[in-house]
Amino acid sequence: MINVPVVNMAGESVGTYEFDPAELAKGINKQMLHDVCVMYALNQRVGTSRTKTRGEVAGSTKKLFKQKGTGNARAGTKRSPTRRHGGHAFAKRPKDWSYRMPRKMLQAATRMALLSKFQDGEAVVLNELKLPEQKTKVVAGVLKALGVSDQTCLLAIKEHDPVVWKCSRNIESLWVSPGSNLNAYDLLHQKRLVITREAMDEIRSRGKVVEAGV
Repeated sequence: MINVPVVNMAGESVGTYEFDPAELAKGINKQMLHDVCVMYALNQRVGTSRTKTRGEVAGSTKKLFKQKGTGNARAGTKRSPTRRHGGHAFAKRPKDWSYRMPRKMLQAATRMALLSKFQDGEAVVLNELKLPEQKTKVVAGVLKALGVSDQTCLLAIKEHDPVVWKCSRNIESLWVSPGSNLNAYDLLHQKRLVITREAMDEIRSRGKVVEAGV
């Protein structure tokens, strides 16, 4: 069993949170986590770079000078890739790098990444997150009280909250995600994880449904 302390917004311990690691994953498959993170990274790649070929650059198609008799090396048009302002010999074309792995594999990788945060002692369970006012300094104060303000952090809440999102968007090192949108890339990209008790309960219950094949 994994037993972690539960803290409030002031960083004070208010209890413990206990769960069976098997509820999330039976083990950590590093190769699967690597493959899934590569997929997420490639899906973020834009792939819109494009350069012009010799047939697309501006310039005459006339031969620069006759083939023989000038003493110079033979030359074609000014659009040649060997000349300044000429086209590219192997021009870049837009490319779609994205691909998709099986849904169950992505779900398993997410649970493995979440479990690894608890096993490595990088997760903090928050009793509740209720902001008294819509200001960035409130969230910054919570992160400082929890001791995660000097590291990259992922804040996982039960569902999308516009107030929490607006208060967190100006903190460069902080990412916010609803529990239903968690993925292995976000979990492993950020060093620390702050997750609310409600979000953790929902993830555990959803994991049981997945394992049951529903």
